Amino acid sequence: MKKFGLIALPLLACALAACSVSVGSDPKIEETALEKSVKQTLTEKVGQEPDSIDCPGDLEGTVGTTMRCTLSAGGEQIGLTVTVTTVEDDTVNYNVEVDQS
Repeated sequence: MKKFGLIALPLLACALAACSVSVGSDPKIEETALEKSVKQTLTEKVGQEPDSIDCPGDLEGTVGTTMRCTLSAGGEQIGLTVTVTTVEDDTVNYNVEVDQS
């Protein structure tokens, strides 16, 4: 998995395409659903699955809200930022931006 950090991270330095999670009537994404969604998004964009994504709590569904999370892959930990871009009915859309190493 070391390859993830060496090859994929330069590709992830810019914001990834918007992601979305349906959240029901309460406009927030629960921590476990957010971590799963971010992990899936990174896997789809890079073609390799990170070991884990760790976020500190639920993401409030308010446009402009940001959250710092940690990506773990191949023994490395890299920060990433999740930013809510839109909220449409019961869906929170967001971008993921991985820190430059």
